[in-house]
Amino acid sequence: MTDLVVIGGGAMGLFTAYHAAERGAEVVVLEQGRIGDPTTASYGRTRSFRSDYLDPHYARLAHEAFRLWEDFERRTGTEALVRCGCMNIAKRSVTPDLDGTYAQQSADVLARIGMSSEALDGQALRHRFPYLDADLGRLEADAGVVDVGAATSALAARVRTIEGVDTREITRAGQLYRVVTDAGEFVTRSLVITAGHGTNAVLSLLPGCDLQVPITRDRPREAKYLVPPAHERERFTSTAMPVIAYLDTGIYCHPIVDGLVEAVKIGYYNPPDVPRDRTSIDSVASFVEQCMPGLRDAAVSDVQDVDGCDYDLVADDDFVLGPIPGQPNAYVGVGWRGTGYKFAPWVGRVLAESAVQGGTVYDIARFDPARFDEGKATDDPSVAQELGTASR
Repeated sequence: MTDLVVIGGGAMGLFTAYHAAERGAEVVVLEQGRIGDPTTASYGRTRSFRSDYLDPHYARLAHEAFRLWEDFERRTGTEALVRCGCMNIAKRSVTPDLDGTYAQQSADVLARIGMSSEALDGQALRHRFPYLDADLGRLEADAGVVDVGAATSALAARVRTIEGVDTREITRAGQLYRVVTDAGEFVTRSLVITAGHGTNAVLSLLPGCDLQVPITRDRPREAKYLVPPAHERERFTSTAMPVIAYLDTGIYCHPIVDGLVEAVKIGYYNPPDVPRDRTSIDSVASFVEQCMPGLRDAAVSDVQDVDGCDYDLVADDDFVLGPIPGQPNAYVGVGWRGTGYKFAPWVGRVLAESAVQGGTVYDIARFDPARFDEGKATDDPSVAQELGTASR
C-alpha cells in the first residue's frame, strides 16, 4: 500500500510526487506514455516563467511559483532556471493605443501589487536591443525560461514512476483506493489525477463521480526556429536577450540558450482578446518584418521537436485544482493552457499538501473542480477554443 498514487506523469504530476515525497509520503506516479513524451504539454526545451499577468491573482501565484522553482533548484542542485528576463513590447503602428497594450497593463498590475518592471521607450529599446523595432518595452528582470529537460530529469530521479501504464479500473474500499492497471494493482490512501487530456477518462473510472471537466485542445498556430548570422549570434543569446512577448498579437520569443537550444524560438497563436482586424501581425514572418528586423536574415525552420503538443484549455479559462466532489482524499489538477508550466511547482505543492496533509496553505477556492460538477460541463467548444489561446 502507498500513501499516494498520482495518475499522470507530466510536470504537474511529477511535482506533486516530489512535494509529497519531501513530506515523507510513499508515492508512485503512473504514466500512460513516457516521461517527457513529445505529445504531452510538459515536453519541450524551454518554457517561459514570468509574473506579468493582467489578473493580479495569477501574477501573485506566478511569483510564488518562482520562489518554489528556486527552492527546487536549491534542494536538488539543479540549474533549471535561465534568468534572462522577460520583456513585453508594443509598437504604435501595430497596436496604436500603447496605454491599452498588454505590456503597459501588465506592468501596471505588477506595480499595484508591489512588483517592479523596467520601462523602456523606443529610444531606449533601440539602444539596448538594436534588433528590435518597438515603441514601448516593459522588462521583468526576475523572469526568463525554464530548462525543461533539466527539471524533468531532476524530478524523475527523485520520484517513483511507472511508464506505459493503462489505468483500467478504480474502486474504493472504505477510505482506500484500489487502482487496477495493466502493470498491476495499487492500493493507496490518496489519489491525484493530473492526466491532461486523459483526465475525464480517469475521472469516469471513479465510482459515483459525476465530474467531467470541459477540456478542449489548442496549440500554437506556428512555431519557428530562427538562426541569426554567426556574427550576430551573441546578441540573441540568453546573456543578452530576454524572453520577448507581444501578447496583443499572439507572439512570444525565446532566446538562444547555450548548450540547450541553438536558435531563437518564435511562436504565434491567436489571442482571444484582440480581434484579428486590429493587428497587422498574422504570422511569425510578419512579426519579424515589423518588430524584429534584426532577424530578417536569419535561417528559418519549423519547430518540430517542441510545441507540437495539444494544450488543455478549460471553458472558463481558470485552473481546475482541488478535491474531486464526492471522492474523499482524491484530487484533480488540469487546465493549464500553453503557459501553465511555470506554475508546476506551486500546483504540485497544492496537490501534495492536499493529498498528504488533508489541506493546503494556499487559497484555491477560485479553482474548485466542483464548479463543473452535476451536469454543468458540456461538450460545446470553449470561448477560448473559438477565439484562440488566451494570453495567460
